[in-house]
Amino acid sequence: MPEHDVLCFGETMAMFVAEQVGDLASVGGFTKRIAGADSNVAIGLARLGFRVRWLSRVGDDSLGRFVLASLRQEGVDCSSVEVDGRHPTGFQLKGRCDDGSDPVVEYFRRHSAASHLSVAQLTPALLKARHLHATGIPLALSPGCRALSHALVEGMRAAGRSISFDPNLRPSLWPDHRSMVREVNALALKAHWLLPGLDEGRLLSGQKTPADIAAFYLDRGVEHVVIKLGGEGAYYRNARGEGQMAPVPVVNVVDTVGAGDAFAVGVVSALLEGRPLAEAVVRGNWCGSRAVQSPGDMEGLPLRHELEAHELRRSA
Repeated sequence: MPEHDVLCFGETMAMFVAEQVGDLASVGGFTKRIAGADSNVAIGLARLGFRVRWLSRVGDDSLGRFVLASLRQEGVDCSSVEVDGRHPTGFQLKGRCDDGSDPVVEYFRRHSAASHLSVAQLTPALLKARHLHATGIPLALSPGCRALSHALVEGMRAAGRSISFDPNLRPSLWPDHRSMVREVNALALKAHWLLPGLDEGRLLSGQKTPADIAAFYLDRGVEHVVIKLGGEGAYYRNARGEGQMAPVPVVNVVDTVGAGDAFAVGVVSALLEGRPLAEAVVRGNWCGSRAVQSPGDMEGLPLRHELEAHELRRSA
């Protein structure tokens, strides 16, 4: 039996969230949290009872200690996180909105400790996890992070493990769109389960419709493609069929950041439990709906008993 159910990797930053609406320059108070798409998924899966291992680096500083303490409190195994005495922990400033729009985010992550991840951190023990979840963000952080991403995916494939991939495109981290598309697709095509947003899928595949985007990847070896459609729910397709699941209605959208990560938690957790793809998408939609009703990036991620209560009500 594998020691861990899921391996996640990437950068967790400290995040300072504005306590007032307005220009960040005029905000006087901030609340400290953590942020990072990859670690959001790690936390979400840990909350659902999966044994999750986190591979990363943090600085030997107060923000690094805060990040580690926060992840450990969520039940994430941080034994593979290195403390870097030369480079700082990255952080971000996040604005507050009261109209449901995407908040302004300013990043301070250049030359961060996590950007110095490399294949030197890859050990045989990491490849014993049952599943690997990856995103396109580490690909953009540095050549070392990019090499590690490919080494992990290739190592897990060789070991017969399953791999999920969320492109999580960050154009501002890339020198140009062409290199972003090339590098992200190079890793996406090595995954078994692909979870792009509609705009991401269009940009990466050159196709327009969800069906054609999915076909682009299925024809190249991906097993499941699930495309997030925002207010229209999500489209899914594999060799056995396709469909579209309606979104969960939300009256009050508080913060849209992290909704895609929550969706990934729902889909990946259900597939790891052996649920059909359609059921996985339904769970992903529900997890995403919780995320947009919460102020932080990961505060809305459900606990196992909350998920079970919801699914029991739904089946009644």
